[in-house]
Amino acid sequence: MGEYALIWDPDGSHSPNSLFAASFAHTGFAMDIPSPELFYELLPAHYVRIDKRRGVKIRGLCYDDQGVLPDYRGELSTRGGKHKGKWVIRRDPRDRRQVFFQDPISHAWHPLPWTGMPPAGQMPAFGDARVTELLQKANAAGLKPKSDSDLLPVLPELIGSNIPVSQWPTQQKKKSQRTEHAREMHQAQAAQADRPASPAEPAVAPAAGPEAKVLAWPERARQTRDAAAGERRRRRESTATTAPAPPPALGHSFRTRNVFVLPEEDKQEEDRGGPDDAR
Repeated sequence: MGEYALIWDPDGSHSPNSLFAASFAHTGFAMDIPSPELFYELLPAHYVRIDKRRGVKIRGLCYDDQGVLPDYRGELSTRGGKHKGKWVIRRDPRDRRQVFFQDPISHAWHPLPWTGMPPAGQMPAFGDARVTELLQKANAAGLKPKSDSDLLPVLPELIGSNIPVSQWPTQQKKKSQRTEHAREMHQAQAAQADRPASPAEPAVAPAAGPEAKVLAWPERARQTRDAAAGERRRRRESTATTAPAPPPALGHSFRTRNVFVLPEEDKQEEDRGGPDDAR
């Protein structure tokens, strides 16, 4: 590098590494720590329009929040260029239970939950691969849902692999099934740990090691059981107009009548007459 001699050391012998070290020694080093919101900007982006009724649709699933999107439904964004008039939505492939939307005024990030989520309880985590499997099974069954809530009964079945929750995990025959469930659990935990903490969702550290894998199975089984039971309860409540009357207490009939009173004679037997009348 003789032709690039330095003005402050024209006779010195330098290499790219020594020049790099000299620059730090001369000007110092300023560490730039990124903000927590950089997590959202690194997620895959989708440029979509916000529908007035169903919100946004990202890779086959709909997401909406009545408290976040009311001012932007059916409206065009100020974005120009290739994605003119569209809104940017960020998706985490590891956890498809929600996507993320940045408010153009406050620049705050808001999660948009999946519209198929049960109103009560918690749905087990699922990623891109599970969504693809869900849509393929719904298509093969000829299911044309009017809303994503119609897909909810199929999802716990796929997660449970048609195996009773009480038999998890030892009764799963294929090792690939156990690996798949463990991977989804750890991916969801890692995604939650990467997101900036919110008041409703405190920051957690992703589980690691063989002990964490064992502990993840009961949690996975509990979430699947609660999701399936909650969906069955919701469907029962939607079909019933009024709550059924509770059954009487045990022994109620014995407390309301005298058990020693003989029953009345059959009137039909009297009308036909007894054996003496026939003679």
